[in-house]
Amino acid sequence: MTDWSLDVSLDTYWENDWKPEFVGTLMFIVSNDEILLINKKTGHGAGKINGPGGKLHEGERVVACAVRETEEETGLIPLDAWCALEMRFVERQGPQWLGFACLASAYRGQLRETDEADPFWCPLTEIPYAQMWPDDSIWLPKILARSEGEPLVADFLFEDGQLLDSAWRNESSIASRI
Repeated sequence: MTDWSLDVSLDTYWENDWKPEFVGTLMFIVSNDEILLINKKTGHGAGKINGPGGKLHEGERVVACAVRETEEETGLIPLDAWCALEMRFVERQGPQWLGFACLASAYRGQLRETDEADPFWCPLTEIPYAQMWPDDSIWLPKILARSEGEPLVADFLFEDGQLLDSAWRNESSIASRI
């Protein structure tokens, strides 16, 4: 399968008719007061800590993408995954990303390092936000505090990798349509 962009226009806090160039997912497995994180080795976000994830393939559903990417990058297969957040990343000087963060509390498989990621379990009280994307400290605690439900929607404004602003939206996510 090939990477693809979503032909959709969305409104953000800063732009009307915003069009993402890329669609990506993240997965956070939470088990026994720990969260699965990765040291990202390659691709978008290389050198940062985050959840496993990657680009959506044509015809692929959001949660299916997050599960596939988690297995590819860590060896673990999330079993009860659900989409918790839609993120619209408005970048003033770069590609536009539509992102989705998924959560799971059960998994199967054996944790392993891959060419893309060095996965590790981290206590929930010690999440290394300083080594993650600057927006992660805004939304990750919020979704970790939720039980399953409709995804939240948030906008993030970046310039050259620096977070300038963020806004929560009071609208339905498009995750169920992808």
